[in-house]
Amino acid sequence: MHRYIARANVDHYLGILCGTNLTPQHRSTAMALLIAELDKLSDDAEHLGFAESKVASSRDQVTQAASIRDSFAAGTSEREHAERHLVHLERAGPANSDSSLSGFSA
Repeated sequence: MHRYIARANVDHYLGILCGTNLTPQHRSTAMALLIAELDKLSDDAEHLGFAESKVASSRDQVTQAASIRDSFAAGTSEREHAERHLVHLERAGPANSDSSLSGFSA
């Protein structure tokens, strides 16, 4: 049962980290809570796979957003909007938090 709750919490904290209105303190708290939940799953390879797939999905979103941004001509409002979205994704997700998640490889 605790693993189910930990997985739900991982999803919840990743959702929070994707939010746009996080202060640096709230982001830090959410990352600490996410890491604590991942720690609970660290004994089970299946659950680690779940966490790694969430991180990989976040990385894929960043890659896709960069591709979309690059498809727009420089200086256009579309590219500026896509750039803002990309920056948001890069700041929000655990995709750039490999150092904090590096101990969680299967």
